Amino acid sequence: MKVGMIGLGKMGANMTVRLVQAGHSVVGYARTPATVQSLVAQGALGASSLADLVRQLPTPRVVWLMVPSGAPVDDTLTTLKGLLSPGDLVVDGGNSYYRDTLRRAALVKSWGFRYMDVGTSGGIWGLQEGYSMMVGGDAADVELVRPALESLAPAADKGWGHVGPVGAGHFVKMVHNGIEYGLMEAYAEGFAVMKAKPDFPIDLHQVAQIWRYGSVVRSWLLELTEEALLENPTLDGILPWVVDSGEGRWTVIEGLDLNVPTPVISLSLEARIRSREEDPFAERLLAMMRNKFGGHAVKKEGAP
Repeated sequence: MKVGMIGLGKMGANMTVRLVQAGHSVVGYARTPATVQSLVAQGALGASSLADLVRQLPTPRVVWLMVPSGAPVDDTLTTLKGLLSPGDLVVDGGNSYYRDTLRRAALVKSWGFRYMDVGTSGGIWGLQEGYSMMVGGDAADVELVRPALESLAPAADKGWGHVGPVGAGHFVKMVHNGIEYGLMEAYAEGFAVMKAKPDFPIDLHQVAQIWRYGSVVRSWLLELTEEALLENPTLDGILPWVVDSGEGRWTVIEGLDLNVPTPVISLSLEARIRSREEDPFAERLLAMMRNKFGGHAVKKEGAP
């Protein structure tokens, strides 16, 4: 099949290459011409603009968005409104908030186009390992893009599925990322406990390697942890600054709305937020409280 790929960041570019390697025709567009040319060199077709991309696609067109969530998606859809024809299909494969997806789907359908969402996981390893894809949309639309989905997944019948109507794909991906937050935090805390134990000179890389085989905590995240500890055992030069893409927050909010407790995901999100505080006021205030009620010592800046 022929697909128009809009947004050629790391994931979008790798997805384009994987589709090309599987024998599909992909027209790629990015704001940076050099990015487009690098993919043309790998077998993709290039477009100089969104209008040029649309012109190169047969009807009904399949336009796949891999742009950052939020305003970039809305801006791209606004531009496409004047370029696409009735019956064309827009696929949002980025990390959009599912509530935004529901709003956009209704808007795009009012224009006469079709809309579906594909929550995509796999990161920079997707080109090699395949992508995990959670698909939301009408069954007919899913069938239209099935050849691409089967080529992008780890196998035609593995790693992807139609999980519900429009919005369901991004909803499931949101929860997926919330779970990811909890898993990462648990690994980080466990390894920190082992590192802090003075009685045992534990090789953290060795432990990660042991746990990868036969252990109930083995996972791809653990494989990546082992790789990181091999490359930099003491994490020299790495700041304790952890960003969040928003999906962990959305998962916590959804849990509150549904009266479903999510304590692990909530605390892992708070840990990421705390990691970004360069001057934690709350901890300084705690120290002063202890000093006031118990006379406990307060460490001053510059003091040993």
